Amino acid sequence: MSDNPHNILQIDTFTCAWCGLTVTTAAADGARREHCPSCLHSRHVTDHVAGGRSRCEGRMTPIAIAVLRTGDWQVVHRCVRCDELTAGPVQPDDNQLILMRMAVRPLAQPPFPLEALGSL
Repeated sequence: MSDNPHNILQIDTFTCAWCGLTVTTAAADGARREHCPSCLHSRHVTDHVAGGRSRCEGRMTPIAIAVLRTGDWQVVHRCVRCDELTAGPVQPDDNQLILMRMAVRPLAQPPFPLEALGSL
């Protein structure tokens, strides 16, 4: 074995601010992960308004699913500290149950009484 530090495999990880899971920053498909695959929460580290690193560091709560014209799904997050909204791609190893719960929420809890549909 060599004492050369360049031969050491380093895996970047982060600890989820919501569930405490230690997560690798590389997703299953090799893309950079932006949220926890277990609970889908994230940390506000990128300021999309200013285009740089965020000083907020607040917890980003998953609030919805957006489907792009390409058919790709994105998780929409809201920062609990500054209310900024962001969206990041769904990864292949994300919790499918939570994704589906968020996707069907607008149908399960519409902003109007479902009885109103019967009179149309």
